[in-house]
Amino acid sequence: MSTLKVRVEQKKLERAAYVLKCVAHPVRISIIDLLEQRERLTVSQLQEVLQVEQSLLSHHLTNMRDKGVVDTQRQGKHVYYSLTDSAITNIISCINGCKNF
Repeated sequence: MSTLKVRVEQKKLERAAYVLKCVAHPVRISIIDLLEQRERLTVSQLQEVLQVEQSLLSHHLTNMRDKGVVDTQRQGKHVYYSLTDSAITNIISCINGCKNF
């Protein structure tokens, strides 16, 4: 047993746990998937695809923005959402690669 060790830095583990807690919801994972496909989308565009209430979607986006997962950019009347770090899209690859899901 003495050869076992944690292979990931503590800071990386803490950040991963923080981000995973933030995105641990099907709608939020879907938002990440959609923002991977298109670099930036409005709430209306996301709502059209996800078919969820606008208030619920806004709640998820606000939470994700507050946690630093998505960023916003205002352009005229529209607010565009984008991922702050494209590495988070690895979650989608992992889910698609898992046979037990």
